[in-house]
Order: sequence, then structure tokens, then C-alpha cells
Amino acid sequence: MASSLWSSLLPTAIFLLMQTLPKASSVCSDCFIQSRAAYYPNSNEKGTESACGFGSFGATLNGGDVSAASDLYRNGVGCGACYQVRCTNSAYCSSKGVNVVITDQGSSARTDFILSKRAFSKMAQTANAAASLLSLGIVDIEYRRVSCSYPNKNITIKIDENSNFPHYLAFVIRYQQGMKDITAVQLCETQNFVCKLLDRHYGAVWTTTTPPSGPLQVKMLFSGDDGDETWLVPVNNIPEGWKAGETYDSGVQVNI
Repeated sequence: MASSLWSSLLPTAIFLLMQTLPKASSVCSDCFIQSRAAYYPNSNEKGTESACGFGSFGATLNGGDVSAASDLYRNGVGCGACYQVRCTNSAYCSSKGVNVVITDQGSSARTDFILSKRAFSKMAQTANAAASLLSLGIVDIEYRRVSCSYPNKNITIKIDENSNFPHYLAFVIRYQQGMKDITAVQLCETQNFVCKLLDRHYGAVWTTTTPPSGPLQVKMLFSGDDGDETWLVPVNNIPEGWKAGETYDSGVQVNI
């Protein structure tokens, strides 16, 4: 009798236990991923001008600790994302590694990252170990996404040099903090609040061939891997009569 009752309850008990166990397919946002990294030999320790549209600014962002990415470039969505990268050879490599910002697209010999020479060297424990890493050229690494941080900086809008007031507007968004991606941008008239969705021209460059008139508000959609989305509305607007090459402070920053 007891044996029969246990047999009937066993499937239910197993089912309930399976519901409480973590799913094997769940994504660990804090886990390291195994890969390989190289570096730019001719980077002057500051990276390269970029497929993200950052120009020479991209070589100095984050103190020059920058990187090109292959799959992580994600058709430009990955521009500005930050990653902790550390090499795995315990003879040379520190456990901390280096935090880099994606500013370019590129790959070399099945690598996920091509670091600036400066960033590549910072993965090492000592200056001598850095020289040894550089001599290897390509090393095994592990990486994970981390939050970008720019203390005392607001998000800024840099008007591209190719913009032509009032007929064509292109700009790059700089200094985005946090771990979310900018996946959409709206440009709104500040008087009647009519908005238009902009095109991602390439990398982090957003464009429109028919910009609205008057002061302009740039709304940014921040999207996370968990599906969460947040629209950010800046305090400051792009002024009426904006100029190519100018940089405008949004007056806001994110910590998401």
C-alpha cells in the first residue's frame, strides 16, 4: 500500500523539483566567456579611428583603453559597450584584466577583441609580463560585459562634420554609461513635439535627411539583454541653428 502510494506521488515530486531548479539555458550576465584577443601594433597605444563613427575621439575614450570587436560589434549596436577582458595565462596575466570600450569593428585569427596596445598591456601583472604578452600577439582571454562609467560626464551629442544645416543632420552619441544599448533614437521638435525615428547610418552615427526646424530634442531608447527598455529624454536640446562639428551637452546621464 505504502509502496503504491509512493509510486503515484513520485512523478509529481520530480516535476515540482524540476520547476525549482535553475534552467540550464538561463543566461548568466556576470559569467566570463572564453575567447581570444589580439592588439593593434600600430595603434600608438591609443587604438584606431573607428567604424563606430567616433573618429579620433574613439582613440582617446576611456583613457585609450579601447577595442575593436567582431561579433560584439553587432552592426553598430555594440559601439560604446564596455567589457572586462583578462588573459588566462597565470604566468603573465592579472586577475583584474582591463575594462575596454568598443570603438571599432575588426577581427584577427578567430578573436573577439583587437585591443589597443595600451589595453592589451594592461592585462599583464607587470611591465615585463606586458612585454611578454605583446610578443605573443594573440592570447587566450575571458570576458564579460560590465557597466560603462564616465564620472562627471553627461551624455553628449557630437554633430558630424558632414552635416549640412538645415538639410542633413548626422550625429554621434558619446559617454553613455551603464550596460544597456541605444537601439533607437527619435528627433523631436520642441514646439509641437512631433517626432521622427532616425536611421542608424553606421556604428553609432544617427542621421536624417529632413531634420525638423527649431531647437531639437534627442530621445534615446536604452535596451537591455533582459528585454527591459527605457526612453531617456535629455534636459538640454540641440539648439536652433546647430552647426557641424559642434558638441552639445544633453544635461543627463544614465546609470542603467
